[in-house]
Amino acid sequence: MGKNITVIPAGRIRNDKVKTAAKPKLKVAAYCRVSTDSDEQATSYEAQVTHYTNFIQSNPEWRFAGLFADDGISGTGTKKREGFNRMINECMNGSIDMVITKSISRFARNTVDCLKYIRLLKGKNIPVFFEKENINTMDARGEVLITIMASLAQQESESLSKNVKLGLQFRYQNGEVQVNHNRFLGYTKDESGHLIIDPEQAEIVKRIFYEYLQGKSLQQIGDGLMADGILTAAGKKIWRGETIRKILKNEKYMGDALLQKTYTVDCLTKKRVKNTGIVPQYYVSDDHEAIIPKELFEQVQDEMLRRANIHAGKNKRIYSSKYALSSLVRCGKCGDIYRRIVWNNHGKKSVRWRCVTRVQNGPDVCDAPNIPETELQEAVRTAVNQTIRTRNETMKILQQNIESIICESNLEEINRRLTELQEELLRLANERKSYSAVADEIDALREQREKCMKESAAAQGIKQRIECVRDFLKSHSEELEEYDESLTRLLIESITIYEGRLIVEFKSDTQVEIKRK
Repeated sequence: MGKNITVIPAGRIRNDKVKTAAKPKLKVAAYCRVSTDSDEQATSYEAQVTHYTNFIQSNPEWRFAGLFADDGISGTGTKKREGFNRMINECMNGSIDMVITKSISRFARNTVDCLKYIRLLKGKNIPVFFEKENINTMDARGEVLITIMASLAQQESESLSKNVKLGLQFRYQNGEVQVNHNRFLGYTKDESGHLIIDPEQAEIVKRIFYEYLQGKSLQQIGDGLMADGILTAAGKKIWRGETIRKILKNEKYMGDALLQKTYTVDCLTKKRVKNTGIVPQYYVSDDHEAIIPKELFEQVQDEMLRRANIHAGKNKRIYSSKYALSSLVRCGKCGDIYRRIVWNNHGKKSVRWRCVTRVQNGPDVCDAPNIPETELQEAVRTAVNQTIRTRNETMKILQQNIESIICESNLEEINRRLTELQEELLRLANERKSYSAVADEIDALREQREKCMKESAAAQGIKQRIECVRDFLKSHSEELEEYDESLTRLLIESITIYEGRLIVEFKSDTQVEIKRK
């Protein structure tokens, strides 16, 4: 049976039954942004505020729903744009029906962000009108145009980022060091922008380096600084171990500067990561006055490496600075370190040092003897006193040791050749010619220079340790009456425990054998 369809015509409405309702005004908001805090841009910002306030209020069909602005915030992301985010929230809450902004680049330079928020607002039937491009996002062709324009805006941001990188690269090649001296302990800047020493802060830096070499841990150094009411470079009361570590590893304290330690991965996210060879680095020697001598700085690096590689037992790294003997006492049988242990035998406490391998694995693996702490301390006192008694002979040996340290360095020639190659590299790059051979030679010379610098620093470090013992012998003619912790840190390199004897080695590369009772 076929369907019967009846058409019902539209009815006529009598005029006297029509109720006139006032059309609700569109709630229109404006968004404006300037990207820097310069005077010129600040004027632009104020002009935009005035313009959009008058523009919206002059339209009788619109109701001013507020002006949202960000002053001096980058447009590559929206995370830090408080005004922008507040406007989006109010759109979602129904407080805004339409958004007006000057241009796409003012709204967002990131294509992803731009389309994300346009589509979000479009889902709420909220158009965005870009005045400069004359685009309304609710038009059929709006999103196509938006995609094109936003891509161009992103390219502009990437181009600007490349220009900034090229500028930085040029400054790096010229060895121009840029440091935020307001958060850099020990230095300030002169009128020309060059780093100069802040005498009061420099003393804090020296204290950190010397206390570390004296055996203190990072935390102990920090605790001491806090106890004395000394603030960090950032003006904080709390000194963390990582803060101390960064100071100890910062080459700027010996007058040098390594440039481009980090680099920006993406101009949009602004994320910076550690430079592991992805982009070039530039090492500037003797850029500014040093607070810490190079020899002392290298000694600290060696000590940090030594502590990092002190192992007890299987794959367990350990370093303790509470006692001067910590990490100095070693087993003559297995090579492991000795650890301080407090014994409690029927209520009677005693302190002994035991081989860590034996403690963890038993005497079947290592049957090294344990040793009372008092015996270790007496052995150190005896070794020091024996050195004092024979100091004339010891002084001759120390002088011979100093003279035997020969370090031939051709750093000056390497640096001269590097300068020539850098100029050649720039010339070839500008002429768009291949420079791979020159780059390879530069890399090889840099490695050679680093090796020479390390060898020279190591030699100077050995000399300084020998001279330290020599200076002690010059100033001490009387024997020690009791064990001294500070002298142990200053003079002793290691104590090796054998069956029936101890070998006490001084930092001057001399040693004394002590027989066990």
